[in-house]
Amino acid sequence: MKNNTASTILSRRNFLQRGLLGSAGLAAAATLPGEGQAAVTKAEREPWDGLKVGITSYTLRKLTLDDALAKTKQAGIKYISLKDFHLPLNSTAAQRQEAHQKVEAAGLVLMGGGVIYMKNNQDEIRHVFDYARDAGMPTIICSPDPDALDTVEKFAKQYGIRIAIHNHGPTDKKYPSPLDVLRLIKERDPLMGICMDVGHTVRIGEDPVEVMQKCAERLYDFHIKDVTSATPKGKPVEVGRGIIDIVAVLKTLVQLKYSYDVELEYEDKPDDPVPGMRESFGYIHGVLATI
Repeated sequence: MKNNTASTILSRRNFLQRGLLGSAGLAAAATLPGEGQAAVTKAEREPWDGLKVGITSYTLRKLTLDDALAKTKQAGIKYISLKDFHLPLNSTAAQRQEAHQKVEAAGLVLMGGGVIYMKNNQDEIRHVFDYARDAGMPTIICSPDPDALDTVEKFAKQYGIRIAIHNHGPTDKKYPSPLDVLRLIKERDPLMGICMDVGHTVRIGEDPVEVMQKCAERLYDFHIKDVTSATPKGKPVEVGRGIIDIVAVLKTLVQLKYSYDVELEYEDKPDDPVPGMRESFGYIHGVLATI
């Protein structure tokens, strides 16, 4: 976790400049004439350093699905997971398929849905898997009761859908840490995995890089955010403005060649999330441009 020093503030400004101006620069370069392009010899860098940087629609929970998709596309983001604000669990199969079609029409990729809570009830758990299947979600981001894991595992294998169990930090009696999830699923089917929330992990005083490395083989979703303190009182803030060492976190994801979704979950200012969302993506993009 980083200190709020003058050098950190300067670095943050540089990251933001790189992130927010980078897309505009790429767009401008794309308009150059053919001769100019022929002179370019440096290999084009993979967008987002190869990471699948996306967003949880919970960030945009006060918007309609159509508006949430539009704002995501405008931010230059390709990947999204849907919260039930945008696709209710009690939706019909046709409504789920329509939501998937809207995601595709916006040029986005649906990576999953959740967080979905599950009691130890076979019919309710089957309903969640039907929901994910109908919507074309490859991953269910969830928080099942521990005594429901046998049933969840059974349906994961039956439906061929990954499970990513989300940790919720100090207030979570089931899975405060990703390591609590790992302890319960490491001997289970490989479809059973973890959604690591880096903010909640830091709020319980754990080193996120160490946790990521321990969970790497079962880390099927990653919620990136920032918080004001590494305590239960830590509050959400724009990425780069808090105390999480985002540089170290992103370096670790790149080193791991992480192939699953890295989702921004910006929880602050739900009535006006877009400025903070764009700033967070700008910071992430800037960091990735420099490491």
